[in-house]
Amino acid sequence: MKIKSTLLVFGAMLLAGISHAQDGWNWPSDPAQEAKAREFNAAYFDYMKAEQFVEATKPLNWLLVNVPNLNESIYIQGVTVYKGAADKTTDAAQKRVYQDSVMAIYDKRGELYNNPVKWIETKAYYGYLFFRSDKAKIPGVVADFEKAIALKGSINFQFVPMYFDMVEKNYTLNQAYAPEQVLSIFDKSNKILDAAAATGKDVTDSKSTLETLLVKMKLIDCDFIENKLGPKLAADPTNEELAEQIFTYSLQYKCISTKAFLAALEFKDSKAPTFKTSQVRGMLYMSAGEFDKAEPVFEKAFTLASTNKEKGEIQMELAKIYARAGKKSAARTAAREAAGLDSELSSSAFGLIGDLYMSAYNDCRGGESRAKDYAVFIAAYNAYQRAGDSKGMGQARARFPSKEELFTEGYALGSSLSTGCWVGETVSLSTRD
Repeated sequence: MKIKSTLLVFGAMLLAGISHAQDGWNWPSDPAQEAKAREFNAAYFDYMKAEQFVEATKPLNWLLVNVPNLNESIYIQGVTVYKGAADKTTDAAQKRVYQDSVMAIYDKRGELYNNPVKWIETKAYYGYLFFRSDKAKIPGVVADFEKAIALKGSINFQFVPMYFDMVEKNYTLNQAYAPEQVLSIFDKSNKILDAAAATGKDVTDSKSTLETLLVKMKLIDCDFIENKLGPKLAADPTNEELAEQIFTYSLQYKCISTKAFLAALEFKDSKAPTFKTSQVRGMLYMSAGEFDKAEPVFEKAFTLASTNKEKGEIQMELAKIYARAGKKSAARTAAREAAGLDSELSSSAFGLIGDLYMSAYNDCRGGESRAKDYAVFIAAYNAYQRAGDSKGMGQARARFPSKEELFTEGYALGSSLSTGCWVGETVSLSTRD
């Protein structure tokens, strides 16, 4: 060791003239102190290069205590030294000393050089590695991640799960946030991941980790959405971020029957409508019996539909609305169009038409001919038959004219007869008996 010490001193003497000329080096003015600083600077560096990190801490510590403004490099390399020493040490107490020293080095570097944007993200990362199970130190690690985001506008997407893991621990162990604050952090974290995904990064696992942590916190249920988030949106109805939050969570946690979800959906559909937002909004109005509101929303959804199936679905909903409003002819037209757009809707479409015809007796009854008045039930039977509705067919047949009525009025079985009225169908006469 004496030989090595001699070599270190000799090396420091060789570097003396060069180091004086280097920018940023602040050697002590006292010659003896300067020589010692040069010796220890060379010593810790050599130890570090040899990965003798524990040995390197001793000369480095002297520099940090006695010549703290010597050069920024002692802080840059100091992290490597103390992190390496922590990794090599098996004694838990000493390991913690070295880990704390890493954090202290970053703090001192910030105090002297005021450039945290260069290293705050890395400090947060090391804090996560060192202290993720330390209840008392977790808030400081979270603060470092958040400082990194504030200074840089983002963090490395691979650090995002670490950040949110610490948020979860801070919430669980320290009750550090209101649930709404956690959700805001969750959304902020996802936006960082979305930005990374836009550049081609695979963030699937990271997003999954965030979702798992959020579920673990048991923050969200329908009651929370309705009674915590809903009133906030009611008080601030133009808050786009909150509306999106409510919309997303309501779908995720199957809370679409809440007033909060409808309010968020209305905001979203009014600002940037899609086929799906307009369709769901219209259906919610329908389920609430607000048919006047539903009609224009469904009409808008029809213009946003991109497939015949989507268009058919909307026409079927409009047919129901028209039927409820007594617009029977319009309802039939919409139902026929729905069946024409999507064959899978034929059953419900012609079932609705059958219902319309069954209710048309009072509209179309002339009172002069039972055969003609009952012809609407034959038209209903035909519609139910196309719908495959045997029950409807039976109910319609029970209202057919009798053989005696046809005979009395001079009609032959199987002859054609127009229903007249808005129904406007020509049917082949049949009897109920």
